[in-house]
Amino acid sequence: MRAALVLAALAMVAAGCGGSGSPAGLRAATPPLAKRLLANRLRASQLTFHWVACVRTGRAYAGVSVVRCNVDFGDPHIEGYCAVLRTGRLLTNHDDPAIPCRHDDAGPPPIIVHS
Repeated sequence: MRAALVLAALAMVAAGCGGSGSPAGLRAATPPLAKRLLANRLRASQLTFHWVACVRTGRAYAGVSVVRCNVDFGDPHIEGYCAVLRTGRLLTNHDDPAIPCRHDDAGPPPIIVHS
């Protein structure tokens, strides 16, 4: 019985379901990687956008750092997508609402021009 439990535990670790790694194959995305993956996803969905800008937020989801990407859909309509990677694929708050994505003023301060 004990040997069976040890084998089951080893199988879970080998599958990424245990050990010291993050749960469910989660890991942090770098801002450039999140930007590339999100832009590719938006294009694949045939959505029109002007730009994507991604920054680290300082927040975490299941112990993994979250990156926030702002997408300018025009008019102006800027939508926030907060993301991590799950088994190498982008997982956003639009896929899983539990990923924290409130407005946070992350990123460089705005440039104000006086004329």
